Amino acid sequence: MPPHQRSEAINRLTYILDNMLGGMFSADERDERVRHKLVESLYTQPMSLALGAFCGVCASLTAVYVTRSVPLAAVSAMLALIGIVRVLMASHVARFNLNRDAKTLELLYEVGAFSFAFASGLVGAFTLLERTNSHVEVLVVVYTVAYGVAIASRNAGRPLIAIGQLLLALLPVIAVSFYIGTIGLIALGSLLIFMTLAMSSITMNIFNVLKEQIMAAEASAEMADKMRDLARTDIVTGLTNRAGLNHELVEKLMSLPDGEQMALLWLDLDKFKEVNDTLGHPVGDRVLAEVASRLRARAPADATISRFGGDEFIVVCKVEDRCVCENLAMAILEDIRRPLRLDGERIETATSMGVALLPDDGADIDTLMQSADLALYHAKISGRNQVCFFDASMTRNLVRKKEIEAELRAALQRDELSIFFQPIVDLETGRIRAFEALVRWFHPEKGELRPDEFIPVAEETGVIITLGNWITAQAARACAQWPEGVSVAVNLSPVQIRAPGAALGILTALRDAGLDPSRLELEVTESLFLDDNQHTARFIDELAAKGVRFALDDFGTGYSSLGYINKFPFKKIKVDRSFVSGPNVGIKSDAIIRAVAEMGATLEMDIVAEGLETIEQVHTVRNAGCTLGQGYYFSRAVPDYLAAMLLAQELESPPSKRLVG
Repeated sequence: MPPHQRSEAINRLTYILDNMLGGMFSADERDERVRHKLVESLYTQPMSLALGAFCGVCASLTAVYVTRSVPLAAVSAMLALIGIVRVLMASHVARFNLNRDAKTLELLYEVGAFSFAFASGLVGAFTLLERTNSHVEVLVVVYTVAYGVAIASRNAGRPLIAIGQLLLALLPVIAVSFYIGTIGLIALGSLLIFMTLAMSSITMNIFNVLKEQIMAAEASAEMADKMRDLARTDIVTGLTNRAGLNHELVEKLMSLPDGEQMALLWLDLDKFKEVNDTLGHPVGDRVLAEVASRLRARAPADATISRFGGDEFIVVCKVEDRCVCENLAMAILEDIRRPLRLDGERIETATSMGVALLPDDGADIDTLMQSADLALYHAKISGRNQVCFFDASMTRNLVRKKEIEAELRAALQRDELSIFFQPIVDLETGRIRAFEALVRWFHPEKGELRPDEFIPVAEETGVIITLGNWITAQAARACAQWPEGVSVAVNLSPVQIRAPGAALGILTALRDAGLDPSRLELEVTESLFLDDNQHTARFIDELAAKGVRFALDDFGTGYSSLGYINKFPFKKIKVDRSFVSGPNVGIKSDAIIRAVAEMGATLEMDIVAEGLETIEQVHTVRNAGCTLGQGYYFSRAVPDYLAAMLLAQELESPPSKRLVG
């Protein structure tokens, strides 16, 4: 990649990443989410809270039963009530995953935790004060110490709560131990102080580890989200790419209410390749970015807009009805048609568009996209720069075309095709100057298939390349058997000409047949020059240098630009049959034929009148200045052996009998 392209790509990537990073969580937001997770850890495993409360209630009730102390009974009742409320609240939060803010959850937990811890400490303190049974004292003190130590570890996610519970549980026991003042209790109080300090340190260490792990997990999740968004975003336009489109289509379809319609508009920029080839890919990328900007501005706010690949875009949105969708499609078409200026260059943009509606044209995503793609295909073959809505007949036509394509390929292998030849006659002498080679297909089951039925399919599918080379080879072999003064004309498809090695294939056919290149005439139409002028010029120049002749076919039906005639080495112009035998034949058509014939005479070119069916038409075109004629008046297209017979009859006939009219 050149440095300037690499730099531009890096800039675009940086732009997209900046946009993504701008939408990420700030440090405060991340801290809040980490805090929320730590608070949620307080409510996890409510069973542990239930077991702790149960043990505390059992220990306190045992002490009450032995001591018969009223204050101890009151504290035990309070402990039991707080324990039940805490367990129920923790179970409720864990079960229903209440979406509360972290501060509220933490505050609710603090109230219950501190109350229960302090009540546990009071039970231990009152039990020591009673001094009635050493075994009960051991039971209650052991529970209180065990509870404080356990809770310090369990609630380490919120260290202030954990350490607060530890202090509230142990401080009453420590205070009473020093108050009673026996050596054993003083030792117990002192040890509990040291243990409180140690557990506080352990709690803080656990908290730091938990926090670091959660923050690392959050950072990894954020990075995964960023990478996912990047993988679903087109770097040139900032739109979603194909992967992102698939993801959003699934979500849109799942959230689409019953009875509502969704439209899928599939756009393909017309002749965008020319922009890349003539102005470079950086300019092409800027054109794509501008198209994306126009789509964003025109599409509904909830629409999904995607660069599907290359110069294709897809817009998906909900629509009220087909009329609304038509208005949207036409508005988008007009927006993209507006020229744009980049670096002083005026760039014309246009697009072909296929539209399909859900559920009318497809009940699922795959079918909907197939329908829109098929509609786009029809928009392109119908002349481009237009909108085409899907119709069920398109599917039937597609099936028919696929069937013809498969059968045509098989027909080429089984030699079901034949070449017929229609004579092109000199209007002054009546002699056959050339034959036009025309392909005929005699299907073993369906009978004869018309060329206008299978030739377009061959061009659309690329079979025309193989078919065209076969026609040229067959025509060259037949012509090699004719007299030297007779040539053969072969129609060329633009698809065939653009194929790699097209000129070489024709020269090979001439060499294999032993035919002089000057006896081969290739007929092309004006549409060829509109699509690919430079490539066509190279093709024509290469063959013309070898002696192959060229004719401009169907003159008068297209742009009829004289520039083509001046630029390319045409030796013949064929006036379309609509000027000779069509419904609009009259003074204007005669004048056009005379003008073309006069131009041909000046440029020393033959002018062929096609579609001659009557002697009156022959006289008309001959008087107008046409030099050659072709049509049913002279002969229909015939097999090669009949073409040879026509030539043989010419040789046997005297000149006077060969004159036309």
